[in-house]
Amino acid sequence: MSPPSPPTTPVVAAVIQREGRYLVCQRPADKRHGGLWEFPGGKVHEGESLGEAVERELREELRLTTLSVGAEPRFAAPDPASSFLILFLDTEAAGEPHPIEHQALGWFPPAELSRLPLAPSDLRFVEEILVGG
Repeated sequence: MSPPSPPTTPVVAAVIQREGRYLVCQRPADKRHGGLWEFPGGKVHEGESLGEAVERELREELRLTTLSVGAEPRFAAPDPASSFLILFLDTEAAGEPHPIEHQALGWFPPAELSRLPLAPSDLRFVEEILVGG
């Protein structure tokens, strides 16, 4: 049996914090990890930088304007049983988010985030960086 392939599809996750609370969104029920909570983002398109992907995803999914994106991912984690590598990037955004694709959204402090039903990679980020770091 061969070892699993390393993740090959980059996916950005915008880590937006305001007043000690982080923005997370609940995935649509009919998608992978449906109903679980995640940091907003999505797949990086070919030829797109990580910052450009964050900007596009926040505009399309939440109607937010991106002000800045960290130069390097703060954390990276493979999404189990998929080709996705989730790249968590510190992001500053203007405006109030409106869930275009997600079922719900909310702002939570790290302790509350760790109690939400999060997607697997998002849970690792919260536990290892926000709560444990």
